[in-house]
Amino acid sequence: MTRRSDWPDADGPSGQQRVDSGGPAPSRAEAGPPRQPQDPAERARSICLRLLTGTPRTRQQLADALSKREIPPDVAEEVLARFQDVGLIDDVAFAGAWVESRHHSRGLARRALARELRTKGVEPSIIDNAVGQLDAEQEAETARALVERKLRTTRGLDRDKRIRRLAGMLARKGYAEGLALRVVRQALAEEGEDPELLEHHLPDD
Repeated sequence: MTRRSDWPDADGPSGQQRVDSGGPAPSRAEAGPPRQPQDPAERARSICLRLLTGTPRTRQQLADALSKREIPPDVAEEVLARFQDVGLIDDVAFAGAWVESRHHSRGLARRALARELRTKGVEPSIIDNAVGQLDAEQEAETARALVERKLRTTRGLDRDKRIRRLAGMLARKGYAEGLALRVVRQALAEEGEDPELLEHHLPDD
């Protein structure tokens, strides 16, 4: 009759199965040959596909990731070129979508959007075309909407502090100083501030 203690037990001290003590443990050779290293091109494709899952990436972002994982440069270039050929990498589409999304969700101006795209390795000509989607009037409208939302939180502060806070908010989002000051001046005047005093406190472009 076989006793329970004779069965392999996965709960041993090492967390591995124990074998019947009646025979020697299998050697490494008997367990099969060691796994061969993965082909660099296969590794590169796997890395790129994993990074692209659910999140678009620029070619430079993927190139940086492959470099960090020590994929040979020639292999990385070949894989990236293939991904670009089949449309899995498209910096033009990436930049256009980035500008559309970040302008509407965060209110970022062209200057801030261009800076973000540069950090992602997008080529200057592609950046110029992407931010060119936004014209001056659209940018000004967004700036006005941002100030209107922020205006209420500055009530109770003195005029100079309100000006600095509102204009500073626009500056951090990439708006030029001249545009920021014009928008703030208009918003405060519509709220009832004396336009002449605002002209005095806010310099022209």
